[in-house]
Amino acid sequence: MNPALLTYGSLAGAIVLEVIGTTFLQQSQQFTRALPTILMGLCYATAFYLLSIALRTLPVGIAYAIWSGLGIVLISAVGTILFRQTLDTAAIIGLGLIISGVVVVNVFSSSVGH
Repeated sequence: MNPALLTYGSLAGAIVLEVIGTTFLQQSQQFTRALPTILMGLCYATAFYLLSIALRTLPVGIAYAIWSGLGIVLISAVGTILFRQTLDTAAIIGLGLIISGVVVVNVFSSSVGH
């Protein structure tokens, strides 16, 4: 398998599972509902495993920046869509800056190892 595909595929999977896990965290109602709590734990555990695969190639700071940045943006979208939470203008601008930062790191940083 292509090493870059394995690295970024694992990182993408980690991001998606972290967002799903955080969605279940919201639905667990402070760990009082068993099924969402169990699913949350499984998602988080698998997300960290996939992140560890990405860390074979990516520096930890870069991988974590991408993982957390995109996770923040995606969970904000999930909160808006599924939980009808609203974002004000400042929040939207901030999320745009996070996306911009992830793009800058991936496109311009020599630390990523293109």
